[in-house]
Amino acid sequence: MSDITYIKTINGFCYLALITDVYSRKIIGFDVSNTLELTGSLRALKLALRRSSNIEGLIHHSDRGVQYCSNQYVNELKKSNIKISMTEEKHCYENAIAERVNGLLKDEFYLDQTFFDVSHAQRAAKNAIKLYNEVRLHLSLNFKTPENVYKSIA
Repeated sequence: MSDITYIKTINGFCYLALITDVYSRKIIGFDVSNTLELTGSLRALKLALRRSSNIEGLIHHSDRGVQYCSNQYVNELKKSNIKISMTEEKHCYENAIAERVNGLLKDEFYLDQTFFDVSHAQRAAKNAIKLYNEVRLHLSLNFKTPENVYKSIA
């Protein structure tokens, strides 16, 4: 599941692109960029593909953002034989898990604060994602971490 959320900096916004494994809730790909252009989402996707041990039968779900509909992004998914799923409309409930992850990172790991610059936001996001994946217990995962669940299926 993929989504992009904004992070505030003193000079405006930067954007956190996330790819989350739905079963384990582990964030497997991410990128912080100073633009909403395709590059950040594509870097997050490529990181997720490198980190994934088995991509057979995967379905990539996203909203209908221009990044996810772009030829380059779609071709990257097709090249890896990943099926493509998108929301019917731009409605947050159709991408609920991704929106939940965004909220957790902001509410519990302080990505809702204002950072000095993109570099500061990148460091904070990397740390928040590490804590989210390796330390935070999830009720939906029987009080296990996403990392533990992901390792058990890999």
